[in-house]
Amino acid sequence: MKFMKLGSKPDQFQTKGDNIRYVATELATDMVINVGDVKFYLHKFPLLSKSFRLQKLTAHTDEESNDEINIDDIPGGPAAFEICAKFCYGMAVTLNAYNVVAARCAAEYLEMYETVEKGNIIYKIEVFLTSSIFRSWKDSIIVLQTTKAFLPWSEELKIVSRCLDSVASKAYIDTSKVDWSYTYNRKKLPSENGSDPLWNGVQKQQYVPRDWWVEDLSELHIDLYKRVITTIKTKGGMSSEVIGEALRAYAYRRLPGFSKGTIQGSDPVKYQYLIDMITSLLPTEKHSVSCSFLIRLLQTSIFLECGETVKSELKRRIGLQLDEASVADLLLRAPANEITTYDIDTVHELVQQFMLQKRSGQSDFPEDSGFQEMYPAFASDASKVKVARVIDGYLAEVSRDPNLPLAKFVNVAEMVSGFPRPSHDGIYRAIDMYLKEHPGITKSERKRICKLMDCRKLSAEACMHAVQNERLPLRVVVQVLFFEQARATTSSGGGSTPDLAGTIKGLLPGESHGSSRSATTNTDEDWDAVPTAEELKALKGELATLRMRDKEAGCNDTNSIDMKMSAEKASGGKAKGLIMSKKLFSKLWSNKDRLSENSSSDTSESPGSSNAGESKSTPSRVGGIPCPNVSCRLTNFS
Repeated sequence: MKFMKLGSKPDQFQTKGDNIRYVATELATDMVINVGDVKFYLHKFPLLSKSFRLQKLTAHTDEESNDEINIDDIPGGPAAFEICAKFCYGMAVTLNAYNVVAARCAAEYLEMYETVEKGNIIYKIEVFLTSSIFRSWKDSIIVLQTTKAFLPWSEELKIVSRCLDSVASKAYIDTSKVDWSYTYNRKKLPSENGSDPLWNGVQKQQYVPRDWWVEDLSELHIDLYKRVITTIKTKGGMSSEVIGEALRAYAYRRLPGFSKGTIQGSDPVKYQYLIDMITSLLPTEKHSVSCSFLIRLLQTSIFLECGETVKSELKRRIGLQLDEASVADLLLRAPANEITTYDIDTVHELVQQFMLQKRSGQSDFPEDSGFQEMYPAFASDASKVKVARVIDGYLAEVSRDPNLPLAKFVNVAEMVSGFPRPSHDGIYRAIDMYLKEHPGITKSERKRICKLMDCRKLSAEACMHAVQNERLPLRVVVQVLFFEQARATTSSGGGSTPDLAGTIKGLLPGESHGSSRSATTNTDEDWDAVPTAEELKALKGELATLRMRDKEAGCNDTNSIDMKMSAEKASGGKAKGLIMSKKLFSKLWSNKDRLSENSSSDTSESPGSSNAGESKSTPSRVGGIPCPNVSCRLTNFS
């Protein structure tokens, strides 16, 4: 820290009680100056020789008042006045970053100019500020921090503006020219103070990061911090990522409990203003701050009940970067008046913002506009895949809440249902978790939530789990088995999918309802019900048979003759497996003796006529290679 020593005489100021100060000399004092609640017994000379204001005040006093002067409004109070008084007496005074602003403002109040006497204190303080204080990073910050207590004096004397310019200019300095003494918050490394046992006497140059200054500025009061960041941005050339990191560091430093999304403090208005300020200072460039930080700001703004303008802006910014979010980021706690654990409504709005940016991001700005770099064509397939994946994971987590309404779950899931997904395993996990935690939902609700999933896009592990899942409607289990059988047939060289009865085909996506389904409404009820343990066991056995047959077919696929034999073998096995499946399906949808009635109009698709059904085949485009060993990872879906 820089300092300046004024005067050389010993300090002769004495204290009597708590509010009396006097100079211990042989000469009697001839004037009394009241500064606040402190009385100073001093001499007209040398005070009047250096202070034009004291000259004017003394001229207006009379003998009855015993030259007693009241100056209650001097900036800095008794302490600052005492510095100026000691200077007048020539006593030793030390100025530093902590008291120089007070002394400068008090000297201005007392009008201690060069016109009164050469070498007066104002001149000396200005030299100290220019030659020392404003050249030091640390001292500039300290002085800037102290200016707040001396407004408007420090503003009118341009001390604040000079500090701002000094700090902002030093933030732009080449990092190779930055000495580690720049920060007073950082502990020195062992090699810097000579205590490193491996130090060989050669000073190594320390790596200085671009954002070296952000922690020190976090010490500033919110108003001053805002002005510093604004000044830095006005100068131009500072990376938006560095500005974003500065705002992040300030939020974590000045908002107690920010990392947890709650504020631990007794002044909500102050923290509301701070959130507003940080939001307004966010760089416009995309990725200047992380999506995680933006979500944390939003969560805090909701907790503090900030204005809708701030929350709307944060939601818009998050929508731009939602593909960067993680499941943990989105697990926002619901407000205290909500019955749910998590704030799923806010997440719904964030997905909406993502979709709005998707639609507008490609047309708002011309191609040659600089905004294209800031806001590129937004919703690429890659970003949609990421958003769908994180929403699937989010739904799996919030499904554990027993108070989560089905409608809210479905609404969020439907928003990303059109996004490309290489696999539907994620949404299957979420659906399975919801069914597990909400066993009391109705058949229609169970059917509604299961429609969110495409059975054709389940992995081999997910299919194996689904066939054994007693929480899924029988309709879904049969669909899974059918598509697995189709996948097994395609991968083994069969080139076709089994032609199932009209009743089964009616259960599959994109199929029309055959005449066999028009006879009774009880059939739909049976299909929407959960399967029994016996039915699941039979379906599981059927899937295992398909797996084994596919594995054997793959091992024999060595030449064209073997491929033909393998196809014939698979075809024969398929017929056998299909007969087995149809026996089970017949039992499930027969509704006692009504099967023959319902299937009389379409004998080619009757569950009983397996040969006729087998003679028809439909080309399949269901891709994928089933895994021979799928039982080892079933816990992923439990």
